Amino acid sequence: MNVEEELNKVKEKCLHCEKCPLSKTRTNVVFSDGIPNNKLVLVGEAPGFYEDKEGKPFVGKAGQLLDKILASVGLTRDKDIYIMNTIKCRPPNNRDPEQYEKDACREYLDAQLEILKPKIILICGNVALKSLLNLPYGITRARGNWFEGPYGAKMMPIYHPSYLLRNDSREKGSPKWQMWQDIKEIKRVYEGKK
Repeated sequence: MNVEEELNKVKEKCLHCEKCPLSKTRTNVVFSDGIPNNKLVLVGEAPGFYEDKEGKPFVGKAGQLLDKILASVGLTRDKDIYIMNTIKCRPPNNRDPEQYEKDACREYLDAQLEILKPKIILICGNVALKSLLNLPYGITRARGNWFEGPYGAKMMPIYHPSYLLRNDSREKGSPKWQMWQDIKEIKRVYEGKK
C-alpha cells in the first residue's frame, strides 16, 4: 500500500468519527490539504468557519496569508507541503479545542505523522505547540527554534497566520518580521533535506 492509500484509509475512518461532541456540530471533517510527502508537514490548530465549510485546512484569510508566506520562499501546497490540524472538526465559535477533543482526535494526527515520517514538521500556533511539544512556555518563546521530533524530524514552532493578521507591523522584531526570519530558515533546512 502506498502513502496516499494509507492516508486515505485513515481519512475514511476519520470521516465517520463520532468520538467527541464536535462530530455533531461539524459540517465537514477537515483532514488535510497539500501534497503527501516525507519532507515538509505543517500541523495547525483546528478548523475554522471556512475550513469546516470546504473540508480543507487553512482556506480562510489566515490560509491565504499562509500561502503568501510559503510562496515568499518558493514553497506551495501542491508541490511542497502537507497540511493538517491537531483536530479535524471545528470547535464552536472557533474556540480552542478542549483537551478531551484533542485526545479523541490524536489517533488521526499520529497516524498521519506515522505514515509520512516527515523530516520537517512546522508547528503552527500555540494549540499545536501544546499538542506536539511538552514545553513550560508558549509560542512566542518557542517560535523560530528547532526541536527534535518523532522519526528524527526537525520541528519548528511558528506563529499562526491569524495571529499575524492581528499584528500587522513589519518592523524589526515584530511577529511578521520574526515569521520572515523563520520561513527563510525553514527553506534553508528544507533545501538541505531534499
